[in-house]
Order: sequence, then C-alpha cells, then structure tokens
Amino acid sequence: MAAVQKESPARVIKDVGRRIAELRRAKGWTQDQLAVQLEVSVQYLRRVEGGGENLTIKSLVEIARVCGARTADLLSPPVSRKVVKGRPKGPTAS
Repeated sequence: MAAVQKESPARVIKDVGRRIAELRRAKGWTQDQLAVQLEVSVQYLRRVEGGGENLTIKSLVEIARVCGARTADLLSPPVSRKVVKGRPKGPTAS
C-alpha cells in the first residue's frame, strides 16, 4: 500500500484558489466578470484566488457550476503554482 502524502490545509486552500483563477482565465474572464456571475464582491474573489479564503462545499459547487467545471476539478493540483498577474488574453479555443 502506497504511503499517503501529508497535505497542508493552507496549501490545499491556495491550490483551490489557483485552480479557480486558472478556470477563470481559460474562459477569458476578469475577476470583475466572475464576481458578477457569482454575485460576490471582487475583494472576496481576490481573497479566494489568493488562497486567503476557506470555502464551503456550497461555494465550491457554485464556483464550479459558473465556471462550467466539475467540483472535483477545483481540487485538482493547479497547472502552476506561479501567480499570474494581469488581465486574461481571452477564451482559449477548444
């Protein structure tokens, strides 16, 4: 049986925030645009994406729904742990 790697709650919260930012950027949305769709403040969304907000399951489900993703996708490791600054370039073609 493989050993289970210990996870830090702080790391998981930061990674979820980064995954949300990745999904938002893939859609070509700004934080302002996603905040409007989620009916939350931009400041709150910034805290979420920055890893400073511990989300409820209800919030995770709602964010995933608005982003067109599965809730489990938010718990996947981010593509990069590097914080990307600036506005998204636009939606990526599928």
